[in-house]
Amino acid sequence: MTETAAPASAVRRFAHREWGALYARVRDALRTRKWRAIPLTLLAVALCATFQVVQNQSWGYQFVQDIGSVRSGDPLLLSLVRTPLSLFVPALDLPVWGALAQILLVFGIAEICLGRWKTLFLAYVATLSGTMYARLGVALGPDNPIGLPEGDKNVMDTGPSAAVVGLALYVCWRMGARWTAGAVVVAMVVEVIVKTNLAGKEHIAALLGVFVLMLIEAAVRRSRERGGQSFGEGAPPIQS
Repeated sequence: MTETAAPASAVRRFAHREWGALYARVRDALRTRKWRAIPLTLLAVALCATFQVVQNQSWGYQFVQDIGSVRSGDPLLLSLVRTPLSLFVPALDLPVWGALAQILLVFGIAEICLGRWKTLFLAYVATLSGTMYARLGVALGPDNPIGLPEGDKNVMDTGPSAAVVGLALYVCWRMGARWTAGAVVVAMVVEVIVKTNLAGKEHIAALLGVFVLMLIEAAVRRSRERGGQSFGEGAPPIQS
């Protein structure tokens, strides 16, 4: 084996271990079912694009605000009602193609690997984690290590980014792409260090919310495995 072939082979082995199962799952689903494999994702992309068009119209901006705009200064019940749709309202100060690409890629992979209902559930948990952190951070104030300045209560908190990072972490964990999951976490930490804004801190909150679910799921799985072993060990032998 040549000196250049050895590193290339090592890279291929790493890529297969890290992304082989994920790639095979997505490839097979798209090959056999095509667009029918990701109906939720396509609907989400269409909804996000529609909100972008409507909120940029003079007659539609307030309508989108009323149904999908969340700010930590809003009443809690109102924020909870608006949070599900806020996920699909692209931020006005960011290019909409970025939000659409995030949804198509990450939601699509998650829908194939996890199913549409679990994808929706995790997306909501991640988004809600960010939303609730913003309220807590403003309440704690800027003097607290995890607090936020008073002005952040008026920042519009919309878009799919919190859901995207939460889904990315969970899918990587479930599909065995542990290094990629670590890279997602590191990237979000670097974002907070480099750009200390509300969105970056909400991304960390989204990761923590999904991480708690991962811990619970792992604990339940271990408990079931121990229960199954105990049941098997204690069960009487089957009589032939």
